[in-house]
Amino acid sequence: MARRVTIADIAAAAGVSKGAVSYALNGRPGVSEATRTKILAIAAEMGFVPNRAARSLSVSSAQTVGIALRRPARTIGIEPYFMELISGIEATLSGGSFGLTLQIVGTVQEELEVYRRWWAERRVDGVFLCDLGTSDLRLDFVADLGLPAVAVGGPVEGARFPAVWHDDVEPSRDILEYLYTLGHRRVARIAGIPGLLHTAIRDEACAETAAGLDFESATMVHSDYTGEQGAQITRRLLSSANRPTAIVYDNDVMAVAGLGVAHELGLEIPEQLSLVAWDDSPLCRLTHPALTSLTRDIPAYGAKCAEVLLTLIGAAEASAPPGPEARAFSVQCKPAQLSPRGSTGPALV
Repeated sequence: MARRVTIADIAAAAGVSKGAVSYALNGRPGVSEATRTKILAIAAEMGFVPNRAARSLSVSSAQTVGIALRRPARTIGIEPYFMELISGIEATLSGGSFGLTLQIVGTVQEELEVYRRWWAERRVDGVFLCDLGTSDLRLDFVADLGLPAVAVGGPVEGARFPAVWHDDVEPSRDILEYLYTLGHRRVARIAGIPGLLHTAIRDEACAETAAGLDFESATMVHSDYTGEQGAQITRRLLSSANRPTAIVYDNDVMAVAGLGVAHELGLEIPEQLSLVAWDDSPLCRLTHPALTSLTRDIPAYGAKCAEVLLTLIGAAEASAPPGPEARAFSVQCKPAQLSPRGSTGPALV
């Protein structure tokens, strides 16, 4: 009995990958028209017959959604924000009998290829786009694929799918005004990764607020969100001749590392230095003193993102228009609220 022709056979004959053959045979983006024509011709010549059982599985719901993160794997494991976000996503997905696929990637191109492969092979029914950039190639790419998606962050102008986001402007103003009221005139902010949308929004809001207040100095330094870099930048700031009396950190990990540096240098907290963190994970309440923080309910944020994505997927499977929330293309969650604790106090130096 003759052996059935497989995708691997076609790939070998065409000199392309099995993924490229899958894209061409299933009419999916991912290969040039010339390559698609070549693959289809070779498949016809070899007498390729699709496996109907496999095909029926490939076009059915995968009951899975995906996240591809462009962060070092070692930092994901210690970053409370992502752990809490994923816990909220998982809580909602499990209620709908959906699973979550997580993949770490190194570059934007790798991430785009992951989405292309996931969708072509029907491994996922939708994706979450995290770490939105100020100019983000992924938005149109994923929309062009027809892959249901939710942008985790925003606001995103002209987006072709929903964005779920927190306002970063008001909290940025709140914290600088709070520190100013406490008498701080030399402040610093250790910001996140440059080029990210939420970093840019915070940068602009902090710069505008500082310009309207009588600060002696308002320094901003970008970082990679790691504790190592948070400690390094904190040490440099506190060793300067005109050191700040207050430092704001864009995540909890850097704030905890910065607190350790302040203790190392013998500074009293908050008498000689006030510290503020974003996101308010349990880390902020386990330090001594507990860290003042801009508090957001990250698990609830993840749950809302999952809820919107499941709505999109359900509408796509029913070939029906999405519900009112999805059509709005923008779901704004409650902004972070300032939670004063022992790490902030009046400026005495």
